Amino acid sequence: MDHWINVALPKGRLGESVYSRFAKAGFPCPEILEPNRKLIFENEEAHVRYFWVKPSDVTVYVERGAADVGVAGKDIILEYDPDVYELLDLQEGKCRMCVAAPEGFSYEGIRTVRVATKFARIARNFYASEGRDIDIIHLNGSIEIAPILGLSDVIVDIVETGTTLRENHLSVIEEIVPITARLIANKSSFMFKKEAIDRIVEGMRK
Repeated sequence: MDHWINVALPKGRLGESVYSRFAKAGFPCPEILEPNRKLIFENEEAHVRYFWVKPSDVTVYVERGAADVGVAGKDIILEYDPDVYELLDLQEGKCRMCVAAPEGFSYEGIRTVRVATKFARIARNFYASEGRDIDIIHLNGSIEIAPILGLSDVIVDIVETGTTLRENHLSVIEEIVPITARLIANKSSFMFKKEAIDRIVEGMRK
């Protein structure tokens, strides 16, 4: 089985979209497109095995070698800082990591900025680069309501269209980094399965 390529795909629209690029690169697995609840799909002919995982878990599967390659958003890579190779910017799933605040917000007079976010590492690094003291409030749910209810001063979150922010009277005050999906590889797999992984990279680049 060691000549197989194991691929961790993020569940959802992004995973379905990038699968078609794997298929065009010569690693098809038609069963994955059939309506079913399976999580693992194999194509013996192409020596490829795909599995669906939660987007935030892709880096874990790749870093620990359960997957040879995977597709993860740049937000996940920056937040978890996994020991993997980042091979290709797929230019898909485009959005931005931003600081947002209630309309009319100013940092003036605030000594320690209260920041509500799922992305503690990204927020810490960003504010450290600005020389500001912050208090991280880690939330998993709807972060937009935190400043409205006075729980935080600002939020750090992914912004796609900005509609949710506008509807909650928040606006982007700083853009931290643009986010797209990246093809990542396990470091050991990259050495031992280099030929197949190079084929994936070349095929997806086209």
